[in-house]
Amino acid sequence: MQAVLTCRSDDIMHNLKSDIRVAVVFGPGRKLRPVWFDLDRHKHVIREITTSWLERRGETPLLHFHVTDDGALYELVYNMKDAVWKLGRVEPL
Repeated sequence: MQAVLTCRSDDIMHNLKSDIRVAVVFGPGRKLRPVWFDLDRHKHVIREITTSWLERRGETPLLHFHVTDDGALYELVYNMKDAVWKLGRVEPL
């Protein structure tokens, strides 16, 4: 899988669009907690979820997570309609 980088030099975070594999823990009340994700055949263990929010694009609910590993801040986006994870953005720490 290849991520497509689309950014300007003054962007704070780089915008990426890439399907990714994410391991999650399902909690009570239909809560999801990502624990690791695979990007370019490298497993990134999530150290912290800094924020999460729900966005709707038409009829499609998208669940966003800002997460950190040891080297960057990532935005993981779960399409609840299609059950697909995407990497939204990444910013090196």
